[in-house]
Amino acid sequence: MSKQLVIVESPAKAKTIKKYLGRGFEVMASYGHVRDLVPKSGAVDPEHDFAMKYEIIEKNAKHVDAIARAMRRADTLYLATDPDREGEAISWHLSEILRERGVLEGKSVQRVVFHEITRRAIAEAVAHPRAISMNLVNAQQARRALDYLVGFNLSPLLWKKVRRGLSAGRVQSPALRLIVEREEEIERFQPREYWTLDAQLEKAGQTFTARLTHWQGRKLEQFDIAEEAQAQAIRDAILAQAGGEVEVVRIERKQRRRNPAAPFITSTLQQEASRKLGFSASRTMRVAQQLYEGIDIGEGSVGLITYMRTDSVNLAAEAVEELRTLIRERFGKENLPAKPRTFKTRAKNAQEAHEAIRPTSVMRTPEALKPWLTRDQHRLYDLIWKRTVACQMVHATIHTVGVDFRAGEAVFRATGSTVAKPGFMAVYQETPDEQAGDEAEGRLLPPLEEGERVPLRALGADQHFTEPPPRYTEASLVRTLEEYGIGRPSTYATILSTLQQRGYVTLEKRRFHPTDVGRIVSHFLTEHFPRYVDYDFTARLEDDLDEIARGEREWKPLLRAFWEPFIRLVKEKEASVTRAEVTTEALDECCPECGRPLQIKLGRRGRFIGCSGYPECGYTRNLGEAVEAAEPEVLEGRACPECGRDLVVRSGRYGKFIGCSGYPECKYIEPLEKPEDTGVPCPECGQGTMLKRRTRSGKVFYSCSTYPACKYAVWNEPLDEACPACAWPMLTLKTTRRRGTEKVCPQCRHSEAVAEAGPSVPDAAANE
Repeated sequence: MSKQLVIVESPAKAKTIKKYLGRGFEVMASYGHVRDLVPKSGAVDPEHDFAMKYEIIEKNAKHVDAIARAMRRADTLYLATDPDREGEAISWHLSEILRERGVLEGKSVQRVVFHEITRRAIAEAVAHPRAISMNLVNAQQARRALDYLVGFNLSPLLWKKVRRGLSAGRVQSPALRLIVEREEEIERFQPREYWTLDAQLEKAGQTFTARLTHWQGRKLEQFDIAEEAQAQAIRDAILAQAGGEVEVVRIERKQRRRNPAAPFITSTLQQEASRKLGFSASRTMRVAQQLYEGIDIGEGSVGLITYMRTDSVNLAAEAVEELRTLIRERFGKENLPAKPRTFKTRAKNAQEAHEAIRPTSVMRTPEALKPWLTRDQHRLYDLIWKRTVACQMVHATIHTVGVDFRAGEAVFRATGSTVAKPGFMAVYQETPDEQAGDEAEGRLLPPLEEGERVPLRALGADQHFTEPPPRYTEASLVRTLEEYGIGRPSTYATILSTLQQRGYVTLEKRRFHPTDVGRIVSHFLTEHFPRYVDYDFTARLEDDLDEIARGEREWKPLLRAFWEPFIRLVKEKEASVTRAEVTTEALDECCPECGRPLQIKLGRRGRFIGCSGYPECGYTRNLGEAVEAAEPEVLEGRACPECGRDLVVRSGRYGKFIGCSGYPECKYIEPLEKPEDTGVPCPECGQGTMLKRRTRSGKVFYSCSTYPACKYAVWNEPLDEACPACAWPMLTLKTTRRRGTEKVCPQCRHSEAVAEAGPSVPDAAANE
């Protein structure tokens, strides 16, 4: 009997697939990428037609050796890595290594692709193999070469002009620019005052509110009532004219439909998991990978969702049929549309052969799987299951009513709505981002008739101020990147995590803030390399890579067109731009000690204000700090738990914190920001959960929420998974340059590799 070797990327997936293939097949894991560019200058050689020098990734060398030994005993090699460019490249690199070692001679090499790990999908893939697609491989090589060329040429320039250790990325730099420009837009924002008038009305014991919309025959715009005196004058005039009641002059009743959202693609899954579950993009993709690769649910390891890196909203015909069966049985035929719903993919270059993210079988309900899943796995599966079911249900029917009331020269309007038939909303509703939603939804108005008069109980005038645009959340930044066409499904999570790892941005209260270094790097790139952080240019380059993947464009001419103007500009800026020009900014303010101009400078701990006469004059102060230090802000209603004196907000070398007003006699302090809850139970006390905190120097660590009762703490990100070696209830996620990303037990130090989605690259060259 012939021996057939199947290669996948992760051991979890290998375990699941082995169960379906059975005897005659050996299934092994490559543990992600097996080769990458050598981590030094010259790995991509533009002088020799962009020749690329690869080497085996050290941490995966032992897995490559094991695969080579197994291939000597096999007759056929099935390369079953992920169904995207990265997966295609892994298959190609592995086949090249095995060919060089002479173990493929006279043997069949096949590429198989499946988008879900089910018995049917795997059997169909093995029955219909294909050759490795060099178009997909070349698209991945082109992306990797571009990222390398940018990283290894722009990063050294940042070292010279800003600070050692910095790096620039081809896709991450435009994302940083978005965050910095939004922050500066917020800083420039000037709030505008406006006023609204709301009437409190009553009928049959039910009170409701109507807003002033017209005054003296004219419709009011937002800033028509701009100050308190004007608002009070209108209020007094209306009260004098109304005589304590208003008249119903028009009733408008409508019925509207709300259709369900499309099934998840990568970007929408990351956005909804952020909004509904509080997951970061990387956490979402890590958990989704586990659900895709397979979970033991009492019948062996089973893949629970389809492939999670996709930009297509298509659903397989058999999946739709199963959905319709479940909806009919569980929610009734009245909630099943006459025909299946179809959705249009927004991305113009979406891979339509792929599917949306969905359960491999919708009959596996979240409640049935709960005993077998971790908390994160269950919450994400529940989200995917509900969104998928809802997308094939009938629309929701909503009744709306709008009523106009007249009081002299004033017209007020009240709105309300009721859900007549919930349809898909009984299962799932999409959470809007940065919006309050429909304020009228769920608000009921009493029965009213035109011509009747309603008592006016009160008329209030309320002051408002316009607000600046919100800082980006992970959800809104992913959505914006997608709208601009920056990045692709496999890169969003990496872009966001890379910005934080490099110290260019921080995530505070789930919103991105640029650091001082992040601002300076973004300004430098925007001023001196505007083409390469331009949103349209970056998006067009992604389109070019898609054309290579479809076989419509050659990859090396694309590299040549990018490289030649880019390296000319790098050399020009290296010679013409000084570090002082990049890291200092003139202020229209004189030094209070010597009278010379002040500047914003970059120091070891970020930006600060200093005298241009340094070193003769050593005057400095914190950025944003007044010349005379202000009294610290007292926290109302808060007393020091150690001495009883007031708590105040102070500024220190590591930022703001809460401290005792009795300092230095009392040295009590606490962080200003509330720590992020990971939701992972504390393995030591079992009472609290692990919170993400920072040391005073800014380093992240995780500790029990019941501190000081429980002092358990770890440096690495906790995972709600038990150690397979010692059964300690929690593992941690640890990433090092030498060993990559691993799950590590903090108790017995057991470790196991985690398959990575992207290439392992040096910090100076990592670009996404």
